[in-house]
This record gives sequence, C-alpha cells and structure tokens, in this order.
Amino acid sequence: MPIISAVEENPEIDGRQSEASMLIRRGIIKGMAAHNLVFLPELTLSTGRRADLIALDQKGLIIIFEVKSSIADFQSDTKWHEYKPYCDKFYFATHPDVPMEIFPETEGFVLADKYGCEIMREAEEDKLSAATRKALTLRFARTAARRIKRLTLQEQYIEPTED
Repeated sequence: MPIISAVEENPEIDGRQSEASMLIRRGIIKGMAAHNLVFLPELTLSTGRRADLIALDQKGLIIIFEVKSSIADFQSDTKWHEYKPYCDKFYFATHPDVPMEIFPETEGFVLADKYGCEIMREAEEDKLSAATRKALTLRFARTAARRIKRLTLQEQYIEPTED
C-alpha cells in the first residue's frame, strides 16, 4: 500500500458542507440545466475565498450562488459581500425551511431542494471588467481541468497487490 497518495482529496466535499448544503447545490445544478449553465463547486477566488457554486453561461456570464443551509448559517456569514466583485450576477440559495425574508432584497434569491430550484428573485447584472472576466474564466477552466485529471487518475489507479 502506498504511503503517499498521488490523488488529492475531493475539493468539492471537504467536510465543511452540510448535507443540506449539498442538496441545495444539487438542486441548483439540476434546476438550472435549462439555462445551459456549467457549474464548478468550491472555486477558490484570487482573494483566497471559495465560492460555494460558480456558473458560466454560453456567453461567458459568471454567476455565483452562495448556499445557506440555515438561518444561523446566513447570520454568521460576513464574507458574502466579497464574492460580488467576481461575478456578473450573485444569488443566495437555500431550501424551503429557511425563510426568504432574512436575505437582502437587493440580491438574487434561489429556492432549491434535491430535485431542482426556482429563482424567486432575479439578481441584478453588474458586468465584470474584461480583465476580471478573463482571469476568472481561466481560473474556472484550469480548476475544472485539474479536477478532471484527478478523477481520471483515480480511475486509472490500481492498488498494488502484495506478493
């Protein structure tokens, strides 16, 4: 058995996400399929902050979904403002047991469960600068490619047998 693994842990599930958060994330991805978005969970931004779920549309529009699984989760969050300079649209996303009224009316809002989602309040579009868009799109692409590589290596890795 190898002492060091060549394959890193899954960055999409690192123990910080609750089961409720994972179901909300799944619902957003399933529910937004009709909008032809591609998603990347847990993308680290240049500030070191990690966006819960970031999406890219066919035209290069960048959308961040900040997942909140409970009232306490929302109330303890002071960093969500830091995500807005990295997207064209920003949404809070939660499940039906969390009241919509606690979220700022100035932000987009999505209600989700494990089966899908519904946009309850559309996010205002605030266009990114060309330089920020290029840097973020490149970060999105390279992160996605690294994750695919890691998955490919996991599938090809065969545990050595003892002689």
